[in-house]
Amino acid sequence: MTMKHPASFTTQGSCTLVGAGPGDPDLLTFKAAKAIQAATVILVDDLVNEEVLSHARPDARIVYVGKRGGCKSTPQAFIEKLMITAVHEGEHVVRLKGGDPFIFGRGGEEVEHLREAGIEPQVVNGITSGLAAVTSLQVPLTHRDRAQGVVFVTGHAKTGHSASEQPTDWKKLAAAARDARLTLVIYMGVSGAAHIQHGLLDGLPGKTPVAIVQHATLPAQRHVLSTLDRMHEALADSGIGSPAIIVVGDVLKGVGAASAQAERFGT
Repeated sequence: MTMKHPASFTTQGSCTLVGAGPGDPDLLTFKAAKAIQAATVILVDDLVNEEVLSHARPDARIVYVGKRGGCKSTPQAFIEKLMITAVHEGEHVVRLKGGDPFIFGRGGEEVEHLREAGIEPQVVNGITSGLAAVTSLQVPLTHRDRAQGVVFVTGHAKTGHSASEQPTDWKKLAAAARDARLTLVIYMGVSGAAHIQHGLLDGLPGKTPVAIVQHATLPAQRHVLSTLDRMHEALADSGIGSPAIIVVGDVLKGVGAASAQAERFGT
């Protein structure tokens, strides 16, 4: 993509942040498909299913800007610069992200930078992987008898020194989940599973059910069921790695009907 001097910008294009969903291309929304069809430039994240791009027009420029935790990727600042430059050049830009742009997708940061550049973006929601993961197990995130709410939390907090950038206090979160009967849905938590388990055990019973789901909604999906006191051990034994979702809470007591599994969960 050519970069022009700001003085040469003559036509204002548009920018839409689009959630591609958890992986299954059939879960793409109609609105997302329409946005992709209208795009002249598409900036694509790593976890977006390639089949989603079948909606793109033949002459669209597709730029892969992989953003996967722990892997080499295009710097965020450069992605934002590409978006802004393309819009000022008159392009219709789609920033295509796995899951939902506003749930651990850095969509909020991108919206802020676009607005600072005088661009008002549109946002199209996608099904987030935390929801898709539990749905694939045929259980809900909330249940009148087992969970009165749900918390989406990252297991890979931004590093820094200000109070707003401190790592998650898993002990306090566990206490809140216990007292308010909440389901915990942890994104990007595989690499820190031992630390997360240790913190959660300070506030939740060891027999609290846990599910870890990798590649939710895709043919390659794998999952392991365990209890909180065995979570890290079960994860290591399963060989499951990133990207995966960790779900903690009593809603998982509804997974399956096998008596052995019910016994495993202490029901």
